[in-house]
Order: sequence, then C-alpha cells, then structure tokens
Amino acid sequence: MRRDPQHIVLRPLITEKGTDITTDTNGYTFLVAHDAGKSEIRRAVEALFKVKVTGVRTMVRSGKLKGRGKMKRRMPDWKRAIVTLKAGDTVEFL
Repeated sequence: MRRDPQHIVLRPLITEKGTDITTDTNGYTFLVAHDAGKSEIRRAVEALFKVKVTGVRTMVRSGKLKGRGKMKRRMPDWKRAIVTLKAGDTVEFL
C-alpha cells in the first residue's frame, strides 16, 4: 500500500547550504518521513511537483541537546533528502 505523498515529503528545507546545492547541481532539500525510502521519496516528489527526479540522497540527522542547566532534553532525530532534478526542471516553494 502506497502512502500519500504529503505524508512522505513533509516540507522543504530552505537553508544557505540548500540554496548552494540548488544553484550548483539543481538539487532541492526536503524534510521527509523517518521511515521513507529513496524510491518512495522519488515518487512523492515527482507526484507533488510534476518534475523528473534523477537522484535521491538521504541522511538521518540526530537531534540536538537543548535546554539550560539541569533541564536538558534531546530534540527528535529527523531525516533529510537531497533530490536532484533533471536539467530544466525547477520547484517553486514560495
């Protein structure tokens, strides 16, 4: 059973490094579901934005330790995907 694309690709990540990736290699960064695979991410991005995906790279980022003094807590881990698109395809976020 396939999941809804909005449940796989949660939101775009707009960062300074992500902007550099977009201008250099036509790649876009997304926050994705922690249990999503590369093929699921590929299908979801193609369905949501009507583009052709040529590559998907994923990485799991560990949550940071936040707080002050004795009241420290760990933020949850999250998964980032860098999706490379075919030349000429773009994704508009705003």
